Amino acid sequence: MAVSSIARKAAPGVGGIAADRLRSLVERIERLEEERKALGADIRDIYTEAKSAGFDVPVMRQLIRLRRQEPQAVEEHETLLDLYRRALGM
Repeated sequence: MAVSSIARKAAPGVGGIAADRLRSLVERIERLEEERKALGADIRDIYTEAKSAGFDVPVMRQLIRLRRQEPQAVEEHETLLDLYRRALGM
């Protein structure tokens, strides 16, 4: 605790570090990390809901990955996948 009270009372630069600015940045990151955890839990709940409705969750995850990609990259991937399948006689 002594260090934080010293940092608060110190001039803007303590050892070249602006303590208030650093604290602000760290606190913002911590808040965002908490939000990320909450969002992750919400997403898991939606996948659970989808599974209980009869949807194939791994396929849904794959669709979401594909939707994030550029259409040209998706087409290239599908072309290569088709080529490899044919090479293996699938």
